[in-house]
Parts: sequence; structure tokens; C-alpha cells
Amino acid sequence: MRSSKLAALAGVTVRTLRHYHQIGILDEPERSVNGYRDYDVRHLTRLLRITRLSELGLPLAALPDVLDDHQAAEAMLDELDRQAADEIERLTTRRANIARLRSQGAMPDLPPEMAALGPTLSAVADTAPDMARHEREQVALISRLVGETGTSALADAMAQNAIFSEATAELIRRFAELGPDTPDEAIEQLADDMLTCYRPLLENWPDIVLGSEASSMLAAYGEHNLNDQQRRANKLFAERVINAGPAEPA
Repeated sequence: MRSSKLAALAGVTVRTLRHYHQIGILDEPERSVNGYRDYDVRHLTRLLRITRLSELGLPLAALPDVLDDHQAAEAMLDELDRQAADEIERLTTRRANIARLRSQGAMPDLPPEMAALGPTLSAVADTAPDMARHEREQVALISRLVGETGTSALADAMAQNAIFSEATAELIRRFAELGPDTPDEAIEQLADDMLTCYRPLLENWPDIVLGSEASSMLAAYGEHNLNDQQRRANKLFAERVINAGPAEPA
């Protein structure tokens, strides 16, 4: 039979046949006098076995070792089963993360641990999409720097201190509106309001280590993405945090 018929019977392509010939797992018959290669049923059965093994996830390079070695095949099946179990676990975790993001209406670039920030940033995105993206990028950067455990701890602290709220969204919107025409009084007032909002979180900040490199990266990000008035608001806020004493008990 010709290569096209062999490929069709085995459910593969002629190109796949040629690849199997090149890597040495399927013998290539000699050409007949008319120049065509003539395959027989032995090639078909060999090809069907190769196809079955590859469908299980067996690497092509391992096929010669297991096609006719029962013990090697058993060991390979054990390894394939372990790999499949790991993949199922990864996919299960991925689906859980997707569900978490969807349930909060969060953009997919947010870390799943920060999914609760979704509604807050969605409210910002309606009027200040660039600032919403800026906040997501900062969260992505911090999340990478502190790791999954640190991100979860930070998310818990933010939830406990009501950072995921419309009040926070309003602060972010006001911050986004800062520009050359913003009076100094408005910048000062925003810094005061930021202190009021974020002070409980800062006083209950989880045990997360942000080294000097991380701090410099966050500062550099702000330098590249914020205007002069926004950087001034951040500076005033930082000064207020340093100068403020502990919050009085409620």
C-alpha cells in the first residue's frame, strides 16, 4: 500500500510517517521499480502500536524501549500515571483560580489571592481605566516579590481592614484625577484621606519582607507611571505615615 493509504488507515498524516522514519521508530520500505514505497500490514500494525503509545503521552524517544519490553512498559505506565495525576492537580488548581477570579469579577491578570480586589478595581476602571491597570500592575509586582504565601497574607489583611471597598475605589479615582491643574490643598487633603483609609492596614501589616531591591523596583515603577502631582501625593502620604502615632482604639 502507498504511504497515503497507510497514514489514513492509522489515523495519522503522511508527514507523521516521514517523521517516524527519520527518528527510526518505523522501518521505511525500499522503493519499488516505479519509485513508490510499498508498505504492508506489518507497517500498519507497528504504526498502530506507536500511535496507541503516543496517545498515552509516551515520548517518541522512549518508544523503541517499551514496544517489546513488558517490564519497561510497566515502568513507563507508572511514570505516565504520575505525570497525568500531576497534570490533573495543576488543571484543578487552574480551574479553581479561574472560578475565584470570575466570582469576584476580577481581571485575569490579578493574582487569584487578590481576586476580592476585583470589584474595587472594576469600579475604578469605569472612569479611570489607566489607573485600574496601574493598580493591577502594582499588585502583580508585589505578588511576585512576596510570593504566594505573602500575597495571601496581604489579601487577608486588606480584607480585614476594609481595603476592598467603594471608599478605596473613590480614593483611587481621586488619585487618578490629579494633574497640573490640581490645587495643593486637594493633594494635601487626598494624602490625609489616604492615611485615614490605609492606616489600619499599615498598623496590622502582615509579616511580609520587602527588601531594598523590591522597594526600589516599586519606586521606579511609580516614577515611570505617575505624574508629578501623583508622586507628590504619595510622598505626602508616606510622610504622614511616618509622623502619625498609633491609632487610638475605637
